[in-house]
Amino acid sequence: MLEFKYDTQLLIEGENLDEDTISEYFTSNFKGDCLLAVGDEDLIKIHFHTNEPWKVLEYCASLGEIYDIVIEDMDRQSRGLKG
Repeated sequence: MLEFKYDTQLLIEGENLDEDTISEYFTSNFKGDCLLAVGDEDLIKIHFHTNEPWKVLEYCASLGEIYDIVIEDMDRQSRGLKG
């Protein structure tokens, strides 16, 4: 069994986005691993493994418009099921 089962990926489109600030918020406020927050002031790509993807979505939506949202259940995938 995986410690963090949901692979959460999305894009944030906004203004004055800062990948370092976003990364620090994630590490201080969310339990998870495999964090990637990369991009520029207008667009950030998020990749994060967590058990509470709804918290990630809520925070990211507070920063700008979120889209291309993908949440996959890696535990189901590891058992050969659709994630």
